[in-house]
Amino acid sequence: MEREDQQASLQSPLIQISLRDGLNGVKERNKERGVERKEIFEEVRKQFWLAGPLISVSLLQYCFQAISVMFVGHLGELALSGASMASSFASVTGFSLLLGMASALDTLCGQAYGAKQYRTLGIHMQRAMFVILIVSIPLAIIWANTGRLLIALGQDPEISAEAGQYARFMIPSLFAYGLLQCLNRFLQTQNIVFPMVLCSGVTALVHIFMCWILVLKSGLGTRGAALANNISYWLNVLLMALYVKCSSSCANTWTGFSKEALQNILMFLRLAVPSAVMVCLEMWSFEMMVLLSGLLPNPKLETSVLSISLNTTAIVWMIPFGLSNAVSTRVSNELGAGHPRVARLSVCVVLVVAIIEGTLVGTVLILIRNIWGYAYSNEVEVVRYVAIMMPILAVSNFMDGLQCVLSGMARGCGLQKIGAFINLGSYYLVGIPSAVLLAFVWHIGGKGLWMGIICALIVQVSSLLIIAIRTDWQQEAKKAGDRVYDSLLPEEVVS
Repeated sequence: MEREDQQASLQSPLIQISLRDGLNGVKERNKERGVERKEIFEEVRKQFWLAGPLISVSLLQYCFQAISVMFVGHLGELALSGASMASSFASVTGFSLLLGMASALDTLCGQAYGAKQYRTLGIHMQRAMFVILIVSIPLAIIWANTGRLLIALGQDPEISAEAGQYARFMIPSLFAYGLLQCLNRFLQTQNIVFPMVLCSGVTALVHIFMCWILVLKSGLGTRGAALANNISYWLNVLLMALYVKCSSSCANTWTGFSKEALQNILMFLRLAVPSAVMVCLEMWSFEMMVLLSGLLPNPKLETSVLSISLNTTAIVWMIPFGLSNAVSTRVSNELGAGHPRVARLSVCVVLVVAIIEGTLVGTVLILIRNIWGYAYSNEVEVVRYVAIMMPILAVSNFMDGLQCVLSGMARGCGLQKIGAFINLGSYYLVGIPSAVLLAFVWHIGGKGLWMGIICALIVQVSSLLIIAIRTDWQQEAKKAGDRVYDSLLPEEVVS
């Protein structure tokens, strides 16, 4: 009887409807989970498709100056010291500033491309090129007086004179570097990355040959290395410009030179100035660590190990830098297209990738700690000190990877002003004071200087993570739309 009652109850229309609704609900939830997984896998694919080539481009373009200094190293200790000092001075007073200003295009071009306002990308790039060329003129005057400035800062007169000569011959590359960064952003925000790899790869091969000819065979010495830099940077600009001009991929985004580029310059500066401040504040703090290392006991050892640490960090930093450029492109494209949910997903995905990458690279740095120093020096004291520094560098690289991708998110959203304030507080209110305290008061030495940088990175990552969590993505998409259409002329808005 009980079984018959159960069967009868199951045949009740109400029960059948409830069961059917329950099964449909399960199917819907499973379907939603399937869609979410598909979206995540698609986002991972897009980010790796972007990040891989962008990492290659960053490494290849970084090699220009590194290869030049390597060739100069065969000319003697004075030539190497002068070229190294000039390269560092050029990075601090020129390249970092232009790189930061060009980063404004991550926001402007990326969001315009997402909104399908393709012609606007070419206008933004021309405007950025015009402003950056103007800014390069006073920077060139500073480079022309590098020797005098270094002497005034208390550097060795002989090395300063050598560095001054190298910097003077490098001035043409300053203008090319700014244009190159604008072209990089123009193509990157359109997801056109493989031609960038090809152009940079060809230029890197030519650069090795030019250094061999101009440094070792022509008798020009350090001047030859500077000239090789000029030729390589301008060759890279020429190859990229030819691609933009001739490729069908850029037919809609590059429609030729226009006087519209001379309008709305203030709109560009409102993003470019905080972008430059954001980049420069971070880069300058690392250079300051090397200067402070010269004030420690046994300054030759400390400066050598800090320089090796900086060089190692710069190499592995190219990986998160590529991820940073990839996520800034994804976020800006999706916000411009009015897809805030996908933009948020991009940030979540890149954070997971950055954590995995930082863990893997950190593990490798720790495993090779006892042999890595031999790549730079045969002195046992230096090699042992580098081995002690490598676990600290592993932690630093992990945190730097997180801040790098979060900074990319900030650029994609157009939050450079907030990023500039975060970097100011992180490095100059926390990082450098902590480094001085650890190195000079608690006498931890060069390790203390780098631990101060880690303190800055912790504050920076925490602040940017709070910004990411609290971001109203719907509002950011609305701001992106307003930013795109504010850059259009009235007749374009009507059309």
